[in-house]
Formats: sequence, structure tokens, C-alpha cells
Amino acid sequence: MKKKLLCLSLILVHILLVSTVKAQKITLSESAAISVLTMGPGTNLNDSFGHSAFRISDTIQNIDVVYNYGVYNFDTPNFYLKFIKGQLMYQLDRTDFSLFYQHYSDQDRWIKEQVLNLTIKEKQEVFDFLQNNYLPENRNYIYDFLFENCATRIRDVLVDVLKNKLVFDKTFVYNPHTFRQLIQKNVHWNSWGSFGMDLAIGAVVDRNASSWEHQFLPEYIFKALEKSQIKRGLGATDLVKKTSILNKKLAKEKSETLLMSPFFIISLLAFIILGVTFKDYQNNSRSRWMDSGLYALTGIIGVFLILLWFATDHFATQNNYNLLWAVPLSLFFVIEITKRNPKYWVKKYIMFQILMLLLMCIHWITGVQSYPVVLLPLLTALGIRYIFIFNFLNKK
Repeated sequence: MKKKLLCLSLILVHILLVSTVKAQKITLSESAAISVLTMGPGTNLNDSFGHSAFRISDTIQNIDVVYNYGVYNFDTPNFYLKFIKGQLMYQLDRTDFSLFYQHYSDQDRWIKEQVLNLTIKEKQEVFDFLQNNYLPENRNYIYDFLFENCATRIRDVLVDVLKNKLVFDKTFVYNPHTFRQLIQKNVHWNSWGSFGMDLAIGAVVDRNASSWEHQFLPEYIFKALEKSQIKRGLGATDLVKKTSILNKKLAKEKSETLLMSPFFIISLLAFIILGVTFKDYQNNSRSRWMDSGLYALTGIIGVFLILLWFATDHFATQNNYNLLWAVPLSLFFVIEITKRNPKYWVKKYIMFQILMLLLMCIHWITGVQSYPVVLLPLLTALGIRYIFIFNFLNKK
């Protein structure tokens, strides 16, 4: 009985201590500063779009920390499955500024700081918001590349705290882009990372993003803050009091080897398809092994795109019309197409494939969806090959 009472007492003391710690409030001094840090792109694909974070500094209180919404835990159960399905939890992290600065300096990434023109009351409110958000029960959020990331969180925190005192000037976007264009601006078109993203995202990203939506990228958070104002009585003042460059280093662009680039590899595949087709035409024959391989390849890619569309929570992978050339149904014809005299409905399916490629061209021209430029050689070769197979089987 005494042991149970002792255990209960210890539990109660622990709860009391935790509650006390949570209830503690650090009051910022008049010398405190709230700023937004914007980091330039790095060499890795996940660093290509830059980064944003809050910095809280107060020399009197001996505070100089960074609140960073771009952290995830590799120890998360089923990490890769959750990442693929778009269900990975990101979290708010708090780091000493000197360590944070050293991390980005070591990567040769520039750092810009925008000191916000806030009153001491507003600074305290932002700080309290971040402190509360950093509590274990509050710090996690479901990441979305376009709508919920390290950059959008900066904007949303300021909107939550400052409310209607914050005035955004939409003119910071003078030349609107689609989501796809904004993504492609930050990655080299002839890289595997760019090709992979361009292939995986669908028509939903081929509309012009609003000035609000542009802010999923750190560079547009920076531009938005530069143009924003905060209401003061009957007037308004600039939200950013001072902008400075803390680190001028520039990360070297990751060079792509031409012979290993997607355009070269895909062009080589297209050249092989066209070469074999020309030889088949001359010999009045059909290389059935290649047709089977093409059906297997395009079918597998199609299954992958279907899963990204329907089996994940990723918004950007919806309505992906790359399925017009990478048709999952082709997997059902892999064996049949290898036969010397395939069944009559194979010819109908080939006509269907030709029509899908024509529809894809219409989509591309009319702007329904943009497709990876590096696919052009392959799509041309597939169209020629399908026309050859249809004519060849039609003579049988």
C-alpha cells in the first residue's frame, strides 16, 4: 500500500513539475528582435528550393535561437512508406543560432535576415506562439510540399499572431507562374530529380499560382515580407525594418554528366526503338521482344503513377495525364504481343495507344498539362513504333 502511495505521489509531482515548466513564460526585453531567415539553395535535390526559419534574439535575456519548421525524424515508424504516401510528420525544431548558422555556412549556402518592425508586445506574441508550438504535443504537422512547409509556416505564424494588422502587397508577384514552373525554376531541367518530379506531378499543378500560393517557396516569402506592411494607428509602416546578408557563400551547382543525364539516356532508348523499327520495316518483320519490353516498361511506370494518384495523400500527383503514354493496361498485353499472330483485340489496343498519344499532344498544346521535355524523343519513337506495329499486324 505504501509503495502504491509513493508511486502515486511521484506521478503527481511529475505532473506538477511538467505543468510548472509549461506555465513558465520568458518575457522578452526591449532589445529583443524577431527576424525571418532565408537560406539559399544547396546541392542536394531536397535543398534546391532554399529554406526559411524564425530567429529570436535578445541579448539581455541571453537568447539567440532559431525556430525551424523543416525538420523530420528518420526514426519515425514506417518512415519511407509515410513519405511516399504523403503522410510524413514534420516538426518545429529549436536550435541555437550559432549552430544553425554553421550548418548552412558549411554547405556554402547564403543566408539573408529580415528584421521585423514589431512592437515589444507583438514580439512577445510571436515568441509565445512559437514557444507554445514547440511543445511536444503541438510541434508536429503533416507536411505538404505546396501548401504546408517550412516557408508557408512562416507566413501563417505571422498571420495568426498579427491578424488584420498585417497587410500583404500582392505586387511582389509581377509575373505569375504555374506551380510546375515554380518548381522547375529551382532544378535543372536535364537532371533526374527534375525529370522524376515532372513525371510524378499531374495537371493540378499546371494552373497559375496566386500570390499567396507562390509563398510555398522561401524566395517568395522573402519577397512578400519585403512588400508587406503592418498597420499602426491610422497609417501603416513597412513590416521589414532591416534586411542584411549574414552569409554570402554560394553553393556550387551540382554538375550533371551528359552521358548519364535523362535526356541522353531517353534519347538513346528512342534511337534504339527507331533503329529497330527501321530494320523491321526493311526486313518485313517485327521484333516482338522489344514490343514486349516497351509494354512492360510503360505499364510499370503507369502503375507507379496510378498509385501516386490514388494511393497517396499527395495533392500534386493527382490528375496525371502521363498515363496517356504510360498505360497500366499494357501489362496485360506483355505476353500476347510476343506472339507471332496476336489476337485481333491487340490491334485495337494499339490503335487506342496511338489515339492516347494524340490526345496527349492536344493536352500539351492547349495547356491542360505540361510534360517533361526530355520525354519528347521517347514519345516520338513510341508513336512511330505503334503505327508500325498496327500496319504490320493489319497486313496479316
